[in-house]
Amino acid sequence: MIEYQPKLALGPVLYYWPKEKLLDFYERMSAAPVDIVYLGETVCSKRRAFNIEEWLELAERLTAAGKEVVLSTMALLEAESELKTLRRLCENGRFTVEANDMGAVRLLSEQKAAFVLGTGINVYSSRTLRFLAGLGAKRWVMPVELSRMTLAAIQAERPDNVETEVFVYGRLPLAYSARCFTARHHNLPKDDCQYRCLNDPEGLTLSTREGQAFLAINGIQTQSAQTCNLLAELAELRELKVDVLRISPQAERTETVIETFAACLRGESDPLEVARALNAKLPYGACDGYWQGQPGLRQVVEVV
Repeated sequence: MIEYQPKLALGPVLYYWPKEKLLDFYERMSAAPVDIVYLGETVCSKRRAFNIEEWLELAERLTAAGKEVVLSTMALLEAESELKTLRRLCENGRFTVEANDMGAVRLLSEQKAAFVLGTGINVYSSRTLRFLAGLGAKRWVMPVELSRMTLAAIQAERPDNVETEVFVYGRLPLAYSARCFTARHHNLPKDDCQYRCLNDPEGLTLSTREGQAFLAINGIQTQSAQTCNLLAELAELRELKVDVLRISPQAERTETVIETFAACLRGESDPLEVARALNAKLPYGACDGYWQGQPGLRQVVEVV
């Protein structure tokens, strides 16, 4: 008997990939067993592989392929041009929007449009979630630093008709800064970065003086060096009635990850066994520390 069955979602691409790579990626994703696809640039407005019209065209194609499409907004806006883009996304009139800052929440609330609260919105309590649900939130993505214990407390008082989504695979998006770390790494000013992020399809990994991979820099975004993988905790996610599991796109093997999660959800594979296989191929290891209420870079559940 299949247990509680969450949906699979593909998060927005967090890196700067060339247009051809993005087109090829989403062509393959149109046939992948994901229910929801998030589209759009969330990190840096200088990443212009697609303009808004092209994102909307891609959204229509993925919708025709049977996917629920959500348009994601940027997490840190600094210029009027970025605010103009935000307004156009929020006023698209066709697709649900994932708000990654409170400016987007305000615009969407004024339009009385239902929206998704992305990882850029700090929802740390059921009280906050109830407030934002009153503004129109229909789904929230749990901040990646929260634990399953905190989620259990929020789920116990979650408003009706609000879905819960959890980031279950990928390098964790931890923080944003007005400074571009990638440009600084290359001794370039932010306004003349020469689009160096194109050379790092999964960001630049940083190590401690002892040689341990610690963080990754992705433009203005800081990520974990380790890859979060909660597949081994699938039973806990089901028990907590999580509605959506988010897989964050990686430069390689995203289809394999999606297929693996889908097979486990169908009851065809053992989550612990296949989590072990996925983790063995990760260059800097896996982590599930935040989910377990411990330091985020730790791998708590033994899968090796």
